[in-house]
Amino acid sequence: MKILYLTDQVYLHGGVEKVLSQKANYLADIHDDEVYIVTHNQQNKPPVYKFSDKINWLDLQVNYKIEKSYFSKENLKKIPKHCRNLKRIFAEIKPDIIISASFGPDFYFLPFLSKKIPKIKEYHSSRFFDNLQPADLKAKIFQKLNISIEKKYHAVVVLNKDEKKYYFNKNISVIPNPAEISEYRSDSNSKKILAAGRISPVKNFGDLIEIFSRLSHDFPEWELHFWGEDYVGTQKLLQNKMSDFNLSDKIKFRGVTKDLKKTMENYSIYAMTSATECFPMVLLEALSVGLPVISYDCPTGPKNILTNDEDSFIISYNNLDIFTEKLGFLMQHEDERKTMGAAGIENIQRFSIDIVMGKWINLFKKSL
Repeated sequence: MKILYLTDQVYLHGGVEKVLSQKANYLADIHDDEVYIVTHNQQNKPPVYKFSDKINWLDLQVNYKIEKSYFSKENLKKIPKHCRNLKRIFAEIKPDIIISASFGPDFYFLPFLSKKIPKIKEYHSSRFFDNLQPADLKAKIFQKLNISIEKKYHAVVVLNKDEKKYYFNKNISVIPNPAEISEYRSDSNSKKILAAGRISPVKNFGDLIEIFSRLSHDFPEWELHFWGEDYVGTQKLLQNKMSDFNLSDKIKFRGVTKDLKKTMENYSIYAMTSATECFPMVLLEALSVGLPVISYDCPTGPKNILTNDEDSFIISYNNLDIFTEKLGFLMQHEDERKTMGAAGIENIQRFSIDIVMGKWINLFKKSL
């Protein structure tokens, strides 16, 4: 089967890029498919993750200005080139199926190109907040436009069952991200807590700083570490909050790691306080190395990955008191950290690459 993936780029660290490498490698190496990855903003940079040598690469060199809206005048004038290049590529390759892996301008015109080729749109973020009543006329117009275009795809794939109700395509499949079974193991003796992800407002790391401040006096040996790159100056705001609590020596920003699972070997607890998460890969990684997790029950992902009171504690969103209580319990009880970590390693098997890719392959067969 000829399978063509469309995405913007694969040179930046991110969940979409990581998952694409897992799926494309499986199809090329295990299922022996002819796999193409077509980008439009790769900028001649190497992929950040390992991809199979069997995969075919093409970059359209459209190079949208990502710091600007896709509907800005500068980006809109690039769309005709994008359309022409895609039509040419489709005619040359003649793929059996096309998967749109990231969200860009091609979302809006892809269904109208080479209409006989089935096209699948996969979504990686939560529509929970998008589903709320739009605040203004512009937002309402975009919401209706997105829904009308979405319906034109042959199928839509979402990451968990709770997201399904927010979509309007007639053919919606729920396929989670795959977990990589890891040889790394967390250190249950460690007195360090890990939180990871882009340092951005949606991660709500300020809550975690406040929660840790409530516990630091009783657990003076413990530290909290954040891993991830800064976004729109969020880290500076969080550092100011750390200073307010006099915790600058206990809370550290460690930057970006090339191998998060290996980094997790140095920690004994993973903490998540996000406002929204659709299907966070970092939770799969934490469970795979035996890290017990404590997470807000934010919409809509954590509860579809974690098993409360078994491999994790799932806390009602924004309930700092219960989060503090449960985090303090884990910090105090190493035996519980070991038990929950072992349960995580067992529970993660249901997201194995073979199970997840079996769902994708079945969808491809039904779409042809």
